[in-house]
Amino acid sequence: MRRVIEGRVWVLGDDVDTDQIISGKYLTTIDPELLKRHVLEIALPEFAAQARPGDVLVAGVNFGSGSSREHAPQALRAIGVAAIVADSFARIFYRNAINLGVPAIEARGVRAIFQAGETARIDLTDGTITNVTQGRTLRFPPIPPHLLELLEAGGLVEKVRRELAREARLPSGTVREPGR
Repeated sequence: MRRVIEGRVWVLGDDVDTDQIISGKYLTTIDPELLKRHVLEIALPEFAAQARPGDVLVAGVNFGSGSSREHAPQALRAIGVAAIVADSFARIFYRNAINLGVPAIEARGVRAIFQAGETARIDLTDGTITNVTQGRTLRFPPIPPHLLELLEAGGLVEKVRRELAREARLPSGTVREPGR
């Protein structure tokens, strides 16, 4: 995961729920190859065939509403979405995305400054998203360090794996400082 992400933009509307991200009929699998073939087939039917790794989703309010299924952010990760930027997120979707290593950025007014096919540059540390095509920039609260750490590790499971491996290498009786 990079702290500065640049990619082609796909634009979605308001209230894109998890069923529109990945249909319920695909919930019997966690196979990333199957999920990526069907991601957004309801909301953006051309997405799965035309998406490229590094693309950015820009959406309106309440992105990821509906069920709490992890399949939705898993499908977006499988196809290579670099980040999702929305006016607002359903809370469970937001946390599932971060836990899976997919940057989810809340930036009020973002949908208004992008059209499909334009290029976005997102600085997670600085808290800016720029429409490179138009030269317009919008600020958002920078991603907190503990969430950046999660994203850079590739998600919660990978972060825990790394921490456990690091602790296994410590000499017996060593006291580890919290957060290290």
